[in-house]
This record gives sequence, structure tokens and C-alpha cells, in this order.
Amino acid sequence: MDPDQVAKAFVEHYYSTFDANRAGLANLYQDGSMLTFEGQKTQGSQNIVAKLIALPFQQCKHHITTVDCQPSGPAGGMLVFVSGNLQLSGEHHALKFSQMFHLMPTPQGSFYVFNDIFRSCFQQLPALAT
Repeated sequence: MDPDQVAKAFVEHYYSTFDANRAGLANLYQDGSMLTFEGQKTQGSQNIVAKLIALPFQQCKHHITTVDCQPSGPAGGMLVFVSGNLQLSGEHHALKFSQMFHLMPTPQGSFYVFNDIFRSCFQQLPALAT
């Protein structure tokens, strides 16, 4: 099992599901999973999916720029760091974002999301000299 291939497959599945049917992400989380979305923490699969469904946009498309991964600990976990652009329906400019997933193995041989941290990356302009 090549970690880079697992990370790439996970990222493709996660974002295609997010863009088409956020409720379909429920099976990727468990009761102990935690999402931090723009600084707000949510725990548990049902609560996480409810948070994602309640976001103030209904249609979007993720465009992934980078995917980096590292093995995490003796239990076979994996850290996956993603950066990209999020195009919201009706908006001209895409939002840059970064997201980190801590994936843990299941007894069935797949992975679930133990930790998920999402942040928009707003570009700040340098201050003008007065």
C-alpha cells in the first residue's frame, strides 16, 4: 500500500463526494472524529456532516493544487495535507483553502477521518506606507 496513492484516492473521493452530496461523507467519519472548520470544533460523524451541510453555500467545486502525506504513528495512520481552490456557485473568484486530514485505519482495511482541519487562505495585501 503506497501512502501517496492512498492519499490521492482519498482526496479524490472526499472532494467529489463533498461537491456532489455532502451527506455522503458520513461514512468517512466516526463518533470520535473531530472537524475544526475555520476555528469552530465539531465532534462526531452526524454533527460533522450536519455542520458541512449547513455551510452557507450549496454548490461548489474543489480544484486541488497539492496533496502531501506522511505516515502517522505505529497504528498505521496517515496525515494528508491538501491545498487548492474552492469555486462557489455564482462567485467570480475562487477561494484558496488548505485542509489537513488525519486518517486512521479501520479493521476492514480502509481508513476513516479522525481529525479534519479546514481553513480558507485569504491573501492580505501589504500595508501602504503613509
